[in-house]
Amino acid sequence: MKRILYYVNQFFGQVGGEDKADYTPHLENGAIGCADAFSKLLEGGEVVATIVCGDNYYNEHKEESDKFILEKFEEIKPDIVVLGPAFNAGRYGMACSGVINLLKDKDVKLVTGMYIENPAVDMCRLNSYIVETADSAAKMRQAIKSMAELTNKIIENKSLSPKEDNYLAQGRRLTEFSDKIGARRAVEMLLKRFNGEDFETELPMPEFDEVDPAAPIEDMSKATIALITTGGVVPEGNPDKVQSASAQKWAKYDISDLDELKGKFITIHGGFDPVYCNEKADRVAPLDQLTRLKKENVIADVFKYFYTTTGTGTSVANAKKFGKEIGKELKEQKVDAAILTST
Repeated sequence: MKRILYYVNQFFGQVGGEDKADYTPHLENGAIGCADAFSKLLEGGEVVATIVCGDNYYNEHKEESDKFILEKFEEIKPDIVVLGPAFNAGRYGMACSGVINLLKDKDVKLVTGMYIENPAVDMCRLNSYIVETADSAAKMRQAIKSMAELTNKIIENKSLSPKEDNYLAQGRRLTEFSDKIGARRAVEMLLKRFNGEDFETELPMPEFDEVDPAAPIEDMSKATIALITTGGVVPEGNPDKVQSASAQKWAKYDISDLDELKGKFITIHGGFDPVYCNEKADRVAPLDQLTRLKKENVIADVFKYFYTTTGTGTSVANAKKFGKEIGKELKEQKVDAAILTST
């Protein structure tokens, strides 16, 4: 029987909800919570222990959490470590990816489950099997079933493929032997395409959104310009608790009586050195330069509200949602254009 160590957060470990997000990690013998449902679907393996850790605690005390997890890992010596599923929960996903990257060089298989737009996907895709799940725990039963089926194939040492086993492609190019040279295979695919027949490329290309550029502003001296940043620039104290990574919200602040952000704003962004931005937040969100352009009559006005969020780790779904919400406000207020700065 293969030995499996399971990692869950405070909610799925049946400790509590958001009020227990600071829960320190501990080890339970056997399977608890969703690990129990997973264990019942295994063939040739068993969950020998479950680590439960609060999402906030792991992300805010990573060093202490990793030390605990490594100690338990060495004690248990599992063959497989299973985590989640995290669905589209950013903090849970980041915790799962943190544990995965902690153990990636150990002699152990790593399995988790996430929604494709969870910000943690790209942080651990190469080092683990990530079963693609729905965006919420409403589909827990299906997620656990898919994770167990994949784990059973790992236990049986069967060959795996993203398409057949419902896990996200890891970006590896594997060598396969064919009785046809590449030129012949390429021509055959081309002919199938010309004839409207089904074919599968050997090198799938990434898909990107296409956004039509807005029409240029004819007279900037009559334009009102808004300032937006994904640099995590907020008033000191972060009154709206904007997340430092994997943002779940955006915030706006009245800057109508300010000429610059320096002295009143800082950054809470978790992806770059904050020293220079904290000295002068205008280095990331240049209100001082917009003020100068207004005084020089290059632009007509600076919109009274400043919009901010954090870009690092933020899911594409949330980013699109934020953009639509902020864009709607700016359009209703007849703002002519916006400057969007990053880090």
